[in-house]
Amino acid sequence: MRTVGTLESAGVRAGDEVVVPAYGNAEVARSVVQLGAVPVFADVDADSYCLDPAAVADVVSRRTAAVVAIHRFGRQADAGWIREVGQRHGLLVLVEDEPGARSADVERRRALATYLDGRLRGVGTPTPAAGHTYEQYVVRVPGNGRPDRDAFARALRAKGVACKVPVQAPVYRMAGLRRDVFLPHTERAVDETLSLPLHGDLSRRELQKMVSACNALGGLLQPAF
Repeated sequence: MRTVGTLESAGVRAGDEVVVPAYGNAEVARSVVQLGAVPVFADVDADSYCLDPAAVADVVSRRTAAVVAIHRFGRQADAGWIREVGQRHGLLVLVEDEPGARSADVERRRALATYLDGRLRGVGTPTPAAGHTYEQYVVRVPGNGRPDRDAFARALRAKGVACKVPVQAPVYRMAGLRRDVFLPHTERAVDETLSLPLHGDLSRRELQKMVSACNALGGLLQPAF
C-alpha cells in the first residue's frame, strides 16, 4: 500500500487526524501511527464492508487532514461520496485496493458467485454491486442462540469446506490501536462474516458440496435477514 508515502508527501504531520476503516486493514491505521498522526475509526457500510461516507462525515474534526478508504473483498468503496465529504472539509482522500487483490479470473469468480447466490439458504449472501470482483465470497452467519458463525465455520471445515473468518476483530481493539469506541456495523460484521472458497479451479462437485453443507447448517438458523 502507498498510504505512508502519500500521506507524508501530502503534508500529513504528527498530531493530524486521519480517518481510516475500523473493519480490516490494521496496517492502514499503523501507517498513520508511524507518521505520528492519529487514526480515527469510522464505521462501515453494512453491505459493502467499506467506509460509510456518512460515518466519515460524523468523525471529521478540525484536526482531520485525510481519509483513507479501502475496497473490500472485491467490492468498491463509495469513492464519489467519500471524496465529496473530503472536498467539503478540505481533506486529502485516498482510495486503495485491498492488499492481495487479484485481477485474473474475474469472470470465473463472478460466475461462481452467481451460482452460490442462487443456491445458498440460511446465510446472507453478498449484496450484488456493479464492478464486484469477488476477491472473497463473504456470507453472514447470524449469532442468534443457535449455531453461531464460529460453530458454523467449524462444522463446515469438518465437512471439508475450507472457509475462514475474514476479519478477526475491529481494528480499534488491536494492540497499539485501541480506542474506546463501539461501531455497530463493524462489530456485527466481525461477528457474522465468513469467507467461502471461490478460487478459479473450484469444481462443480466442490461447489455442490459446499452448498449442501451450508444449507444443511443454515436450516438450523432463525431467519435474520
